[in-house]
Amino acid sequence: GDVVIDCLEDRRIAFEAACCPFYRFGKNMRRANLGSCFLQAMAYFISLVAVLVSLIAFSVTKHHVYLYMGLGSVLLIAIYTGYFRRRIRKQFNIRGTDGSLDDCVLHLICPCCALCQEARTLEMNNVQCGVWHGRGDTICLGSNGEGNKAFAALHKSPFVLIKSPELCGMDRISSGADEHQPLVPSAQPEQE
Repeated sequence: GDVVIDCLEDRRIAFEAACCPFYRFGKNMRRANLGSCFLQAMAYFISLVAVLVSLIAFSVTKHHVYLYMGLGSVLLIAIYTGYFRRRIRKQFNIRGTDGSLDDCVLHLICPCCALCQEARTLEMNNVQCGVWHGRGDTICLGSNGEGNKAFAALHKSPFVLIKSPELCGMDRISSGADEHQPLVPSAQPEQE
């Protein structure tokens, strides 16, 4: 989905990304198997704390070095999260731009929306421990997935009609009764 427009589709994810982005980032990384939830969340949290401490120190002391440290911490967060966004896209062959800079810019401009999009993609496609299970209708992994143009050109999926299976012989009454009746236990002849 779109980064900004679709970020409110799942309100739980949007709420987590807005109120506790380090937790949401950790959960995304655990789903994609790119690190433990705790360690990734702590790295994000420490960077956020560095931004807040730097901005508070600047507002108290008016030394520009603290402002620069705060801006540097913001850029560090954008580079760190953008790097992992790029790894998720590469790991699961998700379409997008080829440059890593775009991923960093998305996390710099609207980190909550970018985290929402990543979480929705991972959850909607049932990614568990780095394995893409898909929505139940398709599975695309590796370099031959749906994002690869060569794969799409060479492997057009055929149109196949799927018909529900007929009942097997054990599911019907063996006497000449209606075929669509389920198997009914018949009276067995008594043994002498």
